[in-house]
Amino acid sequence: MNDTPRLGTGIGWRPEIADTVEALSGVDWVEAVAENLCAGHLPESLVRLRERGVTVVPHGVSLGLGGADRPDPRRLAELAECAEALGSPLVTEHIAFVRAGGPRTASPVLEAGHLLPVPRTRDALRVLCENVRIAQDALPVPLAVENIAALISWPDEEMSEGQFLAELVERTGVRLLIDVANLHTNHVNRGENPARALDELPVEAIAYVHVAGGIERDGVWHDTHAHPVTRPVLDILAELRSRVAPPGVLLERDDDFPPSAELAGELTLIRETLEAGGAATVRASSAPEAVAPVRASSPATEDPADPADLADATDATDPADTTEAARARLALAETALLSALVAGTPVPEGFDPRRLGVQSRALAAKRAGVVAKVAPELPGILGDGFRPAFLAYAARKPMRGGYRRDALDFVETLLIEGRPEDPAARRRLTLWWQERAGARPPRRAVRLVRAARAALVGG
Repeated sequence: MNDTPRLGTGIGWRPEIADTVEALSGVDWVEAVAENLCAGHLPESLVRLRERGVTVVPHGVSLGLGGADRPDPRRLAELAECAEALGSPLVTEHIAFVRAGGPRTASPVLEAGHLLPVPRTRDALRVLCENVRIAQDALPVPLAVENIAALISWPDEEMSEGQFLAELVERTGVRLLIDVANLHTNHVNRGENPARALDELPVEAIAYVHVAGGIERDGVWHDTHAHPVTRPVLDILAELRSRVAPPGVLLERDDDFPPSAELAGELTLIRETLEAGGAATVRASSAPEAVAPVRASSPATEDPADPADLADATDATDPADTTEAARARLALAETALLSALVAGTPVPEGFDPRRLGVQSRALAAKRAGVVAKVAPELPGILGDGFRPAFLAYAARKPMRGGYRRDALDFVETLLIEGRPEDPAARRRLTLWWQERAGARPPRRAVRLVRAARAALVGG
């Protein structure tokens, strides 16, 4: 893909570090979360960066290209407008599902508030390919899709990650955004060999690379984007560089932002890793008897299928077995998983209950953290009681309409239940709710009527 733009070294632009990003030297480009931007009212910081010639790439997080439903035209239109307003050479999204349920299932629509892994199956590949093509047709610039980190594995997968991504590229021509931190996460959490994944990838399709930090707790790696980049992640970046010179590499940081000197130091480490990897590649290629290293396969992934055989098998489906039928099967599978994670329904067969418990708690904690950010008045009103109250609410109430709607639903639930007990705090919460949602919170009778209607619809 010779028309892939050369981006250089970049950093994720976030409002909290906008001034720092502008002041950092040697930043060739930035990436901004698309859902946090309005095409008609771009942040002044991004406008100034664009005027200086810094490339800005919008990075989407809510399309859910790996979900059973086709991409939402409204979300696609907003992403397209954002790319045009920024003059971006490409846009990026994730190979993930973020919601499930709806008409294809017996469940209301559930929101994960997080990127969840799709099963590496022929059904999921068929659906993903169609969704990617729909997105490509709607966008004014090329699309690149990112591999995600995961705490959980789907049972009975039919492909490795590298094979799955290679097939996706072959069928759609989509570019890849390879996150080496996510490859490390999946190595720790799911036993997947990052070197094998890199060997199987069509590296010529790489648009750029993400590098980010995380932390290990009790044998589980959490891709936090809130910690320094670790040596194992840089080692995978070096492995990738030994195969290809990526058009761009970007440092991601989403929370617990360090001083600018630390961010500059991490960017320097990334540049040094790329330079060292490039030099090692030159030395290896010029050696008279260079021998390719033997890479160990994990026990779970030995004897990989030939990609050509895989393509033949994937295409040899019954003509009557349509993509719509694959969507129906995928919808049921993803809804069962998401419902177990956010609504406390039974763990689907084949999943590790302990890992699902870890993921469920992580989703609830993320909900609490994001709601505290989008509605910072709530921790101010509730104090130390905010987090336990929200986690108790989240255990009973799946998210159905985004984080701002989640904040409103949380407050509504507290007020209907007569909480908090402190009258002054309750008055402040009532005023907060009234200013954002309506004349007054619904009373208990209204809540019961809503519940009855929901039960009838669900039945």
